[in-house]
Amino acid sequence: MSYEDRSTQPKKYVGFDTITTQIENRLLKRGFQFNIMVVGRSGLGKSTLVNTLFSSKLIQSNGRKSVYEPIEKTTEIKVTQHTLLENNVRLNINVIDTPGFGDQINNEKCWEPLVKYVKEQHSQYLRKELTAQRDKFLLDTRVHCILYFIPPNGQKLKQLDIQALKKLSEIANVVPIIAKSDSLTLEERDEFKKLLQQEFMKYNFNIYPYDSEELYDEERQLNEDIKSLIPFAVVGSENEVEINGKNGQEFIRCRKTKWGLINIEDVSQCEFVFLRDFLTRTHLQDLIETTNLTHYETFRSKQLIALKENASNPNRQSQINQQAVH
Repeated sequence: MSYEDRSTQPKKYVGFDTITTQIENRLLKRGFQFNIMVVGRSGLGKSTLVNTLFSSKLIQSNGRKSVYEPIEKTTEIKVTQHTLLENNVRLNINVIDTPGFGDQINNEKCWEPLVKYVKEQHSQYLRKELTAQRDKFLLDTRVHCILYFIPPNGQKLKQLDIQALKKLSEIANVVPIIAKSDSLTLEERDEFKKLLQQEFMKYNFNIYPYDSEELYDEERQLNEDIKSLIPFAVVGSENEVEINGKNGQEFIRCRKTKWGLINIEDVSQCEFVFLRDFLTRTHLQDLIETTNLTHYETFRSKQLIALKENASNPNRQSQINQQAVH
């Protein structure tokens, strides 16, 4: 609408309702940044699922191809960067893979590199904010979502998973999923899901999405529906198979087994569609905002309080250093 055309608007019309369009245009020009970490043991299909979620070849499988290949000595962090474009919306995505997690005989504190990485990204962002001459738009490498892969064994959480989920959910948005759920029958899957939900409550994990008084009734109900599904029982597949559908020949993404096909987009067979819609269609922006307004803000306030205390007590830092030595 030109400025001349706007003169025909009713006299009481101000025009501030166009602010959403103005914001949208700015954001489309800048693009969006989303950083997702995948955590789980080798062989649970982490790379396949991420590639399936975004319909792109984002990461190569870092798992062992055979039992003869050496196991990663420690949990490592591998980051791959990609830019995706969909209907003029540009999404800059970082996929943070964690090969070696949980693959050792002794997995004590194997989550520490993950916790350290998440906190380091907060720390780097804080340093950029506090510089005298900072960039107009800060590069955001903070982890917006952690997909935590649980093996489909039908058992209670192992001590490794309990400790890792506890530590990670305190500093980031954690979404647990049951990997390769097609290895379970539907009855086994439902029982396993109930068991894990009881475990989450028992250990008081801070699983995303969170309760908030700021939500509308519809948003609150959506979150409740999502919580009833967590952990999502998923199957990933990058392969398309041609089948005879209602409208002739169709291609579907599925896992091909000896006894048939697992259509990953059929909600009666797995919950991949629910996970995808949750991460990309309903909560993508909320994951980014929650990281900034909740997890990063908590980290930021603690760091600034510590800096203030150190400034008021010059001996405090030397005491901390002495304690660290001993």
